[in-house]
Amino acid sequence: MNKIIIFDTTLRDGEQAPGASLNIKEKLNIAKALSQFGVDVIEAGFPISSPGDFEAVKAVAKSIKGSSVCGLARAVKKDIDVAWGALKFARRGRIHVFLATSKIHMKYKLQKHEDEVLKLARDAVKYARNLCEDVEFSPEDASRTVPEFLLRVIESVINAGATTVNIPDTVGYAQPLEFGELISQICNKVPNINKAVISVHCHNDLGLAVANSLAAIKNGARQIECTINGIGERAGNAALEEIVMAIRTRGDFFKDVNVDIKTNQICKLSRLVSNLTSFLVAPNKAIVGSNAFRHEAGIHQDGILKKRSTYEIMSAQDVGFNKTELVLGKHSGRHAFSQRLKELGFHLKSKEIEEAFSEFKRLSDKKKQIFDEDLLALIRERFHKESKPIWQLRDFRIISGTALSPQAEITLRHKGKKFKADAYGDGPIDACFKAIDKITGIKIKLLDYRLESLTSGKDAQGSANLRFSAQGKEFTGRGSSTDIIEASIRAYLSAINRVASI
Repeated sequence: MNKIIIFDTTLRDGEQAPGASLNIKEKLNIAKALSQFGVDVIEAGFPISSPGDFEAVKAVAKSIKGSSVCGLARAVKKDIDVAWGALKFARRGRIHVFLATSKIHMKYKLQKHEDEVLKLARDAVKYARNLCEDVEFSPEDASRTVPEFLLRVIESVINAGATTVNIPDTVGYAQPLEFGELISQICNKVPNINKAVISVHCHNDLGLAVANSLAAIKNGARQIECTINGIGERAGNAALEEIVMAIRTRGDFFKDVNVDIKTNQICKLSRLVSNLTSFLVAPNKAIVGSNAFRHEAGIHQDGILKKRSTYEIMSAQDVGFNKTELVLGKHSGRHAFSQRLKELGFHLKSKEIEEAFSEFKRLSDKKKQIFDEDLLALIRERFHKESKPIWQLRDFRIISGTALSPQAEITLRHKGKKFKADAYGDGPIDACFKAIDKITGIKIKLLDYRLESLTSGKDAQGSANLRFSAQGKEFTGRGSSTDIIEASIRAYLSAINRVASI
């Protein structure tokens, strides 16, 4: 059996999705969960891109023992030096160098000819290899690169010391048959290809990222670059959970390969990433969507009752869906609470657990039944931060009715002082947002506002999800409460705090 190396880039390419910004603490939690999940390589970030990214990669490199930790770098010495500065703390580090090779990129972005690009790629890999034994090279936009030139580049970087050569379908342009043929061509025509692992990194612009990745496996690729829930730039990346379950479920088709992934943790990891990025998983999303194992049609239900495999090709338990998600209530103790947090992927310090437990008790006074989604929201908003929020909600009051113009009075805490303002709005939530604007003086442009119920029942928590722009960037904000107005205020404040911390 040939092992397929699972290279997860949720913390790098996944985080590049507009609004998916993660802080160091959030990245560490996801990285630890990925390592426990069985991911072989974790691409923790792009160290040269910002001081925050450098520190995040460094923190992941220091903390993760079971997986290799990778950092991205352009084919530039400074990028490579900075990447190694963060990765040198890792038990197993990898420098990932990339350089565009397609005609359109070379002409308009790099403004260089083939021979210049070839030399830059070779020199960058050689320089990186002097620092690190494990070097990956990606010819960016490989699927639109002239095949003959691509083969020359691959041979050259392997001679320079690349241990992995990644073939990116950078803009999701390839079709499965042609992408599989490209990988086959690389396997058969690059004379030194046996000295490196062939990898692929597929984007989902045409909805073919997973299909292209699987086609690549059938034709010789042995590393797949992917993300949890398929998040990433534009339409996203190949979804890790879909690739893994396709290989596991269709062992008859992928009979010569296997993956070392604990599939029963898929659902937990999906929810963790969704919660920390504020990117909701669509109900019809394959493998991890809430409807993935639900059957409504009478014919389907009848078939399932008689023989589950009539309409289910895998079981919900295989990917970690738990039919009884209710785990805690107001009489639950600290040990059970702490244990459940660990199972959900959170690693808190003793003091944080005590504070979280107090918040849990307050929530359980409002809600009789506490679900996993309630705990995820509680930790995400109250405790999963690197520092205290700049602006904190102290109190709010609403006056509203059918014959009244909605009015909100908001009190916030900032640097130990209270600030109060009131405002009228088109509705109570609009009035709250305007009052907050008065106090903070921070203006954001709201692009999207959605409310959803986290769980079932009349006492369910409501989750407010915002997408907004500020200072030329897009962000997300998320808040939850049994009161949807409070949930909306918390979401708006999380947005304000993100902008204020820039």
